Amino acid sequence: MRLHRKSRLAFAVLGAVATLLTAAPAEAHLNATGLGPVYDGVLHFLMSPEDLAPVLALALLTGLHGAEYGRRALFTLPAAWLLGGLIGLLAASANGPSVLSAAWLLLLGGLVALDARLSLRMTTGLAALLGLYHGYFNGAGLGEFATAALVLLGLVFAVFALITISAAFVVQLRAPWSRIAVRVVGSWIAASGLLMLAWTLRPA
Repeated sequence: MRLHRKSRLAFAVLGAVATLLTAAPAEAHLNATGLGPVYDGVLHFLMSPEDLAPVLALALLTGLHGAEYGRRALFTLPAAWLLGGLIGLLAASANGPSVLSAAWLLLLGGLVALDARLSLRMTTGLAALLGLYHGYFNGAGLGEFATAALVLLGLVFAVFALITISAAFVVQLRAPWSRIAVRVVGSWIAASGLLMLAWTLRPA
């Protein structure tokens, strides 16, 4: 009976994540908090599962590898996100291909689920590529540079906060079952990416 309930809960969570990931893309300038552009950027990140989920997956992955990996990602990812966003501010409005967004979820979620032992250099490279990709499409078409730069700054702060809290939480886990739980979360992220990919590639 308990196993049945756990299975139903897992499918419910997976379904909710998949629904969020297949929602219409949200533009940063549409998420107004009334507290200013910096908070608008924070809200945009928190309301964009296609941005939030891969950052969470990277945080879990680096946390499983240890404190050194977590510290490297902690500074690499936000810096790359900021750089990509600044480049995107100079570009015309653009949305990232859904296939690539799904691929990020599949890749990072799969690495967490497998507890893949990557080198520090490879993990740092993944963090840099993830930041540049998402930063660029976040920055593209935000509007007037001065306001958009503040929105981007708030978004980068949110990225920094999420990876700091999540990686630090995972690093201190010692019990084998707790690491398995982290890997299960990674498998859910990967499964969400698979569902997103299937939805994107569905026949018109």
